[in-house]
Amino acid sequence: MAANRRRPIALAAACATAVTLGATAIAAIAATSASAAEVPLKGYELTWGIKQSYRSYVTGMAGGSFTPEGGATQAKDNGAFTFVNGTGSYDSEAHTVALGFEGSLKIVSKPHGFELALSDVRFDSKAARVTADVTKSGTTQQDVPLAEVTVNRTMTEMATKLTKEAGDALGSASYTGAAGDPLTVLEKKTESPKPTPSGSTTPSATPSTTPSGTPSGTPSTTPSTDPTGSTSPTPSPTGADTAGDITDGTLGWGVKQSFRTYVVDGVAKGKVTVSGGASQASGNGIFTFADATGTYDTDADTLKASFKGSVNFKGHEDNGSYGLDLTLSDLKAAIDGRSGKLTADVDSLGEKSADVTLAELRPQSAELTAKNDVITLDDVTATLTKAGAEAFGGFYQAGAELDPVDLSVALSEDAELPDTDPTSSTGTTGGTTSGGTAGGAGTTGSTTGGVTGGLASTGSDVPVGALGAAAAVTVAAGAGVVVAVRRRRTTGSAQA
Repeated sequence: MAANRRRPIALAAACATAVTLGATAIAAIAATSASAAEVPLKGYELTWGIKQSYRSYVTGMAGGSFTPEGGATQAKDNGAFTFVNGTGSYDSEAHTVALGFEGSLKIVSKPHGFELALSDVRFDSKAARVTADVTKSGTTQQDVPLAEVTVNRTMTEMATKLTKEAGDALGSASYTGAAGDPLTVLEKKTESPKPTPSGSTTPSATPSTTPSGTPSGTPSTTPSTDPTGSTSPTPSPTGADTAGDITDGTLGWGVKQSFRTYVVDGVAKGKVTVSGGASQASGNGIFTFADATGTYDTDADTLKASFKGSVNFKGHEDNGSYGLDLTLSDLKAAIDGRSGKLTADVDSLGEKSADVTLAELRPQSAELTAKNDVITLDDVTATLTKAGAEAFGGFYQAGAELDPVDLSVALSEDAELPDTDPTSSTGTTGGTTSGGTAGGAGTTGSTTGGVTGGLASTGSDVPVGALGAAAAVTVAAGAGVVVAVRRRRTTGSAQA
């Protein structure tokens, strides 16, 4: 691919870059009748994953694949893509550079009936965007803007926001405005520092010496090294025992945002219903399961809790019969230091399985600490298990990240739990939602209005338009779970 066959577009860079490029390079430019402002660049690589949830969808629910070609590569475990041999130029007067990269990427799903290719990937900091040629349905569009880029000084881990054109290419308007994966541009040929983009939010006359890929100020993701199993726990202010029975509690969990969107606003054209004391936040939000019972031990940093309430997902209705009918109930969370699991009873199309381990849990801290006789764990990472993947009919692969879990349990009768979402609703969430109000256990109702308008800001990761006839048969069996998504009877009903 002739990566520089078009006029280069620019990437902002600091004036100090002239030193980086060297007097020899500038002299060479002058000797070749090129503009004195244009300094050639070569040997760059661009790494971008588009959007992690989109990759998970393609290889999971869609049963598809990514195939890098022409020198492009993909990181292991369905990771980000790297495009190579970037060439272009640096404008020493405007302090901008333009780079085009070799390599292409094929994205194919036979079950969901789509095929597209991205090639001639180009990075433009003056316009702050990344573009590519997009081939879809046999037609190629050149220089399609895929994402807006927030350029930083090191050109590493730059935030991206997907465009409307990206949504069209990927098959869902819900991607428009959604946060994409971070983007990194690295020079591979030399050890010299890269051009430093101008317009940085942290301008400096001195070139940054921060190593590529490790920008300063990045929050640490290193797990806590605090020891588990403290031998001298701090007693709670009200004198609750360090071990005993849980008197109450709530568990907040959205299952997976993309799955909720798929059911309610995707081709499933379905609904979500909560019952038995569970509630759902407005706007097709997360679920809250209540009335916890169980045990805790803050010395051993262990906790086991069961929660009341259930949630049902229905979709792909055909003459009163549903191709998707999944109920999760009797949720249980077990925590042991920095590990744990989330289980539930699963009923899919009448096939019932008890205590299916849906997710592996990883709390942020290894210690369980009570405050005012309440143990609270926020943003507990939940990772889909193999049995959980089977429970969802193979829509997602084992290892996929689910919505985080929020957990609060009371250790005494007088303890006050944190308030849950006051705008939650009990009942049914249909194709769209608006303000719901809290209801008592067993209350049914529906909410209508406004989810679609919020999809861009939430970064929905279900490519609804790309699903096509997504109700093809999926049968998964294992760990006693049998889940089937029935084939739609006609193509028309599958795309209703």
